[in-house]
Amino acid sequence: MRKLFGTDGIRGVANIYPMTSEIAMQVGRAIAFIVKNRSGRHRIVIGKDTRLSGYMIENALAAGICSMGVDVLLVGPMPTPGIAFITTSMRADAGVVISASHNPFQDNGIKIFSHDGFKLPDKLEADIEDLIFSQKMAALRPVAEEIGRAKRIDDARGRYIVFLKHIFPKKYSLEDFHIVLDCANGATYGVAPHVFEELGAKVTTLGVEPDGKNINHKCGALHPELMAAKVKESGADIGLALDGDGDRLIVCDEKGRVVDGDHVMAICARDLLKKRKLKKKTLVSTVMSNMGLEVAMAKMGGKMVRTQVGDRYVVEEMRRKGYSFGGEQSGHLVFLDHITTGDGNLAALRLLATMKKEQKPMSELAKIMESYPQVLKNVRTTSRIDLDHVPDFQKTIRKMEKKLGKTGRILVRPSGTEPVIRVMVEGENEKLINRMADELAGLIGKTGSV
Repeated sequence: MRKLFGTDGIRGVANIYPMTSEIAMQVGRAIAFIVKNRSGRHRIVIGKDTRLSGYMIENALAAGICSMGVDVLLVGPMPTPGIAFITTSMRADAGVVISASHNPFQDNGIKIFSHDGFKLPDKLEADIEDLIFSQKMAALRPVAEEIGRAKRIDDARGRYIVFLKHIFPKKYSLEDFHIVLDCANGATYGVAPHVFEELGAKVTTLGVEPDGKNINHKCGALHPELMAAKVKESGADIGLALDGDGDRLIVCDEKGRVVDGDHVMAICARDLLKKRKLKKKTLVSTVMSNMGLEVAMAKMGGKMVRTQVGDRYVVEEMRRKGYSFGGEQSGHLVFLDHITTGDGNLAALRLLATMKKEQKPMSELAKIMESYPQVLKNVRTTSRIDLDHVPDFQKTIRKMEKKLGKTGRILVRPSGTEPVIRVMVEGENEKLINRMADELAGLIGKTGSV
């Protein structure tokens, strides 16, 4: 059983176990201990989003790393993919992101990138937990000149902005585009507006006034209705909504209709297929992606493979099998030919380039796939629930699956980032799947909901 790490690093309410300064310091020590296996002087990049608790955790992590004789490079508020980029471009030994992504401000988290810009595999996360709880590092205390140093890198944002702008084809311009851009009062507020404005777009910004407490609050990728309303009001060409740490993108078309990650993946996959740049003609997504995406990929002459939920598992499958593009319905899109993790800004630039190439509005491009009706219910729990021991639960699922046949799916799984069990039912009959989802959520709720 994992003690600290979930599907996307360590996450929880800030200042309550495991997201305490004490644990953060130990995590810093453990990361430093692991990277010191490489020769030479060592450096670890630390970045964060805009949460109030980021200061506390940043200082604790830095203290832990320096106490093991490793230097720290502090870059301040930066999107998660920006930290991955800076880690590799500065030849650092690791990168750490302090963020709880789409969670509310009172939560925080720690995500770790290796020197190559990829998130740590399960094995290394398990090694970090072992180092912390076994007390193997207790006696390791460098002294005098062996203690690490910390310094700030003031131009990190600028480097990342330049990298992103180079992704957009030079033969195109955004001068005739009006973009509504929602930065969720998160880590992209000082990056995304510059990228799109410098490429020529007229940009109407939302969520660019972080105060430490308003990250993701009724804005950004989790609340695209704000962006959609602004697009309709202003007559913009497209709306782009990022989440708190900038690794996911949700879009709306010029009519204010929200376009999820599945549709954006289909649009980008078709463009890559046309250019013969979709390796093995395969898109990688997760079990949460709509069945309509599989149908669309088949019609295009490609295919889709699924992984468990989490962009890290999408990336691991891409690396293992030699694929180049993948993502999640929630808006994580990974263009592995450009960067090592999901990047909302990069995904937006690739989508805008496709729009320029096709000379079609977003509403037309979004017709590429037809989504099957899909219902998602989140049941908040007070403790871990073994669904095999919920009375009649598995029996009920089997009956429902038989009724849905080949035109539907049921997926029930615990969240890796919140105390929630997610129930997803997909099928052609919307009333039927709603009833099924309600029944399954009710069975779980009787067992252990708040």
